[in-house]
Amino acid sequence: MKTKQNLILIGIVILLAITPLIINPNSEYKGADGAAQDQIILEYPDYEPWFTPFFEPASGEIESFFFSMQAAIGAGFIAYFFGRMKGRQDNAKH
Repeated sequence: MKTKQNLILIGIVILLAITPLIINPNSEYKGADGAAQDQIILEYPDYEPWFTPFFEPASGEIESFFFSMQAAIGAGFIAYFFGRMKGRQDNAKH
């Protein structure tokens, strides 16, 4: 029963991820940061940022790598937390 439920949930997640690509395949799917920057420039053309990043990656690939590593580390912490909580729950039952 749990396996069937998990497969259904995984299918729904995949469907949610693929649906926008099917509905509008020629669209540019930019990140929220880029959209926010574009909107700020549109509304306030003379806006000057009040700080600059202290580190700028050499290329977009390196930036994507750092973002992926950040996501992987975060997912690792979340998985560790849930695993630890499940272990505590199992130990409390015995």
